[in-house]
Amino acid sequence: MTCTALTQHRAQLGEGPFWDAPAQALYWVDIAGKQALRLIGQNVQIWQMPEHISAFIPCASGDALVTLSSGVYRLDLDSPGLEPRLSLFCVADPQPGNRPNEARCDALGRLWLGTMQNNIGEQGEDLPIVRRSGGLFRIDPDQRVTPLLLGLGIPNTLLWSDDGTTLLFGESLDSTLHRYFIHPDGHLDVPQVWYGPDAQGGPDGSAMDAEGYVWNARWDGSCLLRLTPEGQVDRKIDLPVSRPTSCVFGGEDLKTLYITSAKSPLDHPLDGAVLTMRVDVAGKLCTRFVG
Repeated sequence: MTCTALTQHRAQLGEGPFWDAPAQALYWVDIAGKQALRLIGQNVQIWQMPEHISAFIPCASGDALVTLSSGVYRLDLDSPGLEPRLSLFCVADPQPGNRPNEARCDALGRLWLGTMQNNIGEQGEDLPIVRRSGGLFRIDPDQRVTPLLLGLGIPNTLLWSDDGTTLLFGESLDSTLHRYFIHPDGHLDVPQVWYGPDAQGGPDGSAMDAEGYVWNARWDGSCLLRLTPEGQVDRKIDLPVSRPTSCVFGGEDLKTLYITSAKSPLDHPLDGAVLTMRVDVAGKLCTRFVG
C-alpha cells in the first residue's frame, strides 16, 4: 500500500478526520494550529478558530459542530475562514485547564467527547501532563450532557459495535485500548483491556472497517495496526510520518483511508500531512451529529 500526501497543508497537530459521505467531503482539524479544515474535490477550506479545536463534525441541520477549549460550538459553514460565525451549543466539561480531545458521533448521531488536561501552549508548544483531569461526555441534540467517565489522562479512539452495546475507548497515558459494555441506561460498565501496551508507539485515534477490524494510529510508531475484533494484531502498515494521529475511511467506495498526523522532533517531510492510501476493505460510514 502506497501513501501520498492529500494536500500541501501541514498541521502542527492534525486530528479528528471525518468523512461526510453525502457531500463526499473530508473534515479534519489542526488542534495546535486552531484550524478547522474541509476538503471538497480539490478545494481546501480553512476556518481559523479562536481556541484549540479537537473535532469538526457536520450536522444534519447543515452547519457543523466544533469542539473548542471553552465548549462545543456550532459553526456556520458559510462564514468566512478568518471570521467564523460561532454560537455556543453547550459546555460539556467545565473543569478549568482542560481541553477537548477525541470526539465522534455514535450511530444515533449523539456526540461523545473525551477531554484532558490542556497540554498545548499558546505557541503550540508541548506542556507536561501532570494530572488525569479529563472525562468522557455524551452530548444529545437537546444540549443535554451526560458524564460517563472521569479521571482520564489522554482519551483516544471512540468506536461502537454494530448493535451499540459495546464501546472501544483508549487511554493513551496507559497505552491501552479498553472495551466497555454499555448498559441499557447508557452508562458504561467497568473497562476490560482489549489491546495493551506494545513496542509500536502509543494508541491514538482509530477507524473500523466493514469486517469489524480496527485500524489504530500509533503515535511515535510510524504505523497503523489493523486489529482483529478480538484485539489481536492482523497486520502492520508502515507510514512515512513519525506521529500518525487518527484515520477514517472515505471515497465513493469507502476504500480510501485518510490518515492525519502531527509534527515531531524527527521532522520527517510528511509530518503533519493528511496521508491517503487505497486499501482492500471498505470502512464504516461516519455519522453526522443529529441536531
